Amino acid sequence: MSKPIPIDEEIELDPKRYIVSETDEKGKITFCNDYFMEVAGYSKEELIGKPHSIIRHPDMPRVVFKLLWETISQGKNINAVVKNLAKDGRYYWIFTEFESRRDTDTGKIIGYTASRKSISKFVIEVIAKLYKELLEIEKESGVEESEKYLIMFLKEKGDDIEFSNIMEEIHRFY
Repeated sequence: MSKPIPIDEEIELDPKRYIVSETDEKGKITFCNDYFMEVAGYSKEELIGKPHSIIRHPDMPRVVFKLLWETISQGKNINAVVKNLAKDGRYYWIFTEFESRRDTDTGKIIGYTASRKSISKFVIEVIAKLYKELLEIEKESGVEESEKYLIMFLKEKGDDIEFSNIMEEIHRFY
């Protein structure tokens, strides 16, 4: 399945509904609720078993997913603001809460659950500007430099930044 070509049209989300998905430990979709399918424009058959990156928008800096995977693979939860890409090329911004799921007998991580909701236009404006800067750095100098910039950006805003709540930290400053 080829990636859709992004178009500059936003999907307005229902603030009373949540988009929910679950993946295995490698990030392949194992569950998605009806609202996820409705917004993303994919059928259940097109989503189940596919990498969650199927909905990744090219405007998203890789460093965000690097930090996200580093955090959840350690069994820590994380919140993130993400711009996703629908099947028809439109986009939608969401605030996502990622949680690890563990095997009850072994404690081993067996997958992840993500619950998403709409986010304010103000936060989107702030995050979009930051993400654009991070993307430019990644294109010129790579993900490592992008991460250094993000760390410096956050340190300028406050002393104790927890990466597991990186998006909440950003939101707190604006």
